Formats: sequence, C-alpha cells, structure tokens
Amino acid sequence: MTFTELARPIFEQAILNYHKTDHVDTPMQNPYTEGIEADLYRKCWIDTVQWHLEDIIRDPQIDPLEALAIKRRIDQSNQDRTDLVETIDSYFYTKYHDITPLPDATINTESPAWAVDRLSILALKIYHMREQVERSDASEAHRTTCQQKLNVLLEQQIDLSSAIDQLLADIEAGRKWMKVYKQMKMYNDPDTNPVLYSK
Repeated sequence: MTFTELARPIFEQAILNYHKTDHVDTPMQNPYTEGIEADLYRKCWIDTVQWHLEDIIRDPQIDPLEALAIKRRIDQSNQDRTDLVETIDSYFYTKYHDITPLPDATINTESPAWAVDRLSILALKIYHMREQVERSDASEAHRTTCQQKLNVLLEQQIDLSSAIDQLLADIEAGRKWMKVYKQMKMYNDPDTNPVLYSK
C-alpha cells in the first residue's frame, strides 16, 4: 500500500464523519488513537471545519462581531493546520532519517507533508463538488458544469497522489533528500508582529 492509498480513505472518513452533523462546533471523535493515521484524520478534520467556517464568514448578512469571532477562529485553525503539517513532516523525516542521499540527489519544491496537505484539501473539493453535481434544486446547466469540474478534480487527485508517492519513493531511494523548514509565521507571534509588540 502506498502512502496516499493509506491517506485518502482516512480523509474521506473524516469528511463523512463531519457531515453526519455538518456543524462547525461538532467535537472531533478521532477513531485512530495514535500514529500517522491519527494525524491524518485530525488534519482533514481541521481542514473540513475550516472549509465550513470560510463558507459562513462569506454570508453578506453576517453580524460583524460574529464575523470577527469566526476570523479569529480561522486564524487559530490555520496555525493548528500548520503545526500538524510540521508534525506529519516530522514523521517522514524520522522514517527516512537513515537514508543516505545519492551524490546527485535533489531537493523538492515542497516537503511531503505540504503535498499531503493539498491532498486533504482536494478531498474536500471533491466531496463538495460532488454535492453540487447531485443537487436536485440546481439547474441542469449547473450540474453539468460541476460534473466537468469534478472530473478535473478527480484527475488531479490521481496525479497528486502519484506525485506524492513518487516523491516518497525517491526519498527512500536517495534520489531526493528531505529538508524541512518551519513556517515561522510572524503574524501570530507577539514578538514579531509590530501591531502586537507595539502595544
């Protein structure tokens, strides 16, 4: 089993479990207690809740105070997401730590976990585009357009999965070498955001 063959069903499970209540305040009940599976489930749960927060905040009639509260929640969610991506990269780094890169090994443009992050978001796009395809209250033209978009997303999922699995195979074979940079987000840090440290 490749890594994406492990990850994709976990992402789908998290999305389906969220939509049992379809509410942003539903507590996560992670069926995995430890290991990379637990991290993947939590990653997609965070993405799914944030997806719906992003929908809510775009309501043109939203109360400004509620919008601000949701914006703060999205900010925290983004930080949680980044932290979890770095945790997943630590898993890969530990797994491949003893691999000696070949002399001509190259580095990738992004770490494995950031590619996995995109795979999680893609699973959400597929779920919600499929919803649009199946909408009984939408026009035939809308459903047709969404079906075309869904086809592209499904193709993208195949391509991205293949690219992730190839990257991991290249790291394992020493053809690529893994280097992880912390995101070092400055706007959440009271020591580096001038709006916060000047108070």
